[in-house]
Amino acid sequence: MELGLIGLGKMGANMTERLVGGGHDVVAYDRNPEAVEQAVEKGARGAESLEDLVDQLSTPKYVWVMVPAGEPTNSTLDALADLLEPGCTAIDGGNSFYKDTQATAAKLAAKGIHLVDVGVSGGIWGLAEGYSMMVGGDLDTVESLRPIFETLAPARDKGWDRMGPVSSGHFVKMIHNGIEYGMMQSYAEGFAIMQNKEEFDLDLGNIGRVWQHGSVVRSWLLDLTIEALEENPTLAGIAPYVPDSGEGRWTVAEAIELNVAAPVITLALMRRIGSRDEVEFSDRVLSAMRNRFGGHAIKKED
Repeated sequence: MELGLIGLGKMGANMTERLVGGGHDVVAYDRNPEAVEQAVEKGARGAESLEDLVDQLSTPKYVWVMVPAGEPTNSTLDALADLLEPGCTAIDGGNSFYKDTQATAAKLAAKGIHLVDVGVSGGIWGLAEGYSMMVGGDLDTVESLRPIFETLAPARDKGWDRMGPVSSGHFVKMIHNGIEYGMMQSYAEGFAIMQNKEEFDLDLGNIGRVWQHGSVVRSWLLDLTIEALEENPTLAGIAPYVPDSGEGRWTVAEAIELNVAAPVITLALMRRIGSRDEVEFSDRVLSAMRNRFGGHAIKKED
């Protein structure tokens, strides 16, 4: 199958290589010419611009956008809206907010262009292991892309499916990432407790290895945690600063809107936000209050 792919970051480059290896004809474009050259070396056809990419594709044209969510994705899809013909399909494979996806789908539909949204999980391991894909879109349009999904997935019948109408793929991926926040926080807290039990001199990497077999908490996240701990047991040199890319915030907001309690995901998000507070003003306020109402000593800064 012929596919245009825009965005050759790490995941986009790996997806291109997996598609080419699966026998698909890929036309690749990125603003970085070196990334395009690398894709060509892997067997893709290179494009010098969005216009060139679209021109190289036969009709009906399928174009997968794999660039950062937000303005980069929106501007790329807006440009494609002026380049694609009615009956063509744009695929948004980024972590776009599902309500933005709904708005984009309406704009494209007005021009007769289909939009398929794909929440993609697999990260840097997708090239070897395959990607988990949560797909949203019109049933017939999604079905027309089946050869692509079957190639990118871990197996033809595993790791991907249509979630529902357009924007449902991004919605499910949003919840997926919210769950991820909670799981990661639980592992982090558990290992931190064991790290601080100095009298046992626990080998955290070895404990993780034990948990990998037969334990109810075994998972791919645990596997990755073990690798990190065995490589750097004290995690020296890693700052206690944890970013978030937005999906956890959207999940918490959606839970509130739907009146669904989600305390674990919410607290995991708050913990990430708290990790970036270099001033820790709220903790200073707490210390000041304890001093005022109870006369408790205040620890002075060095």
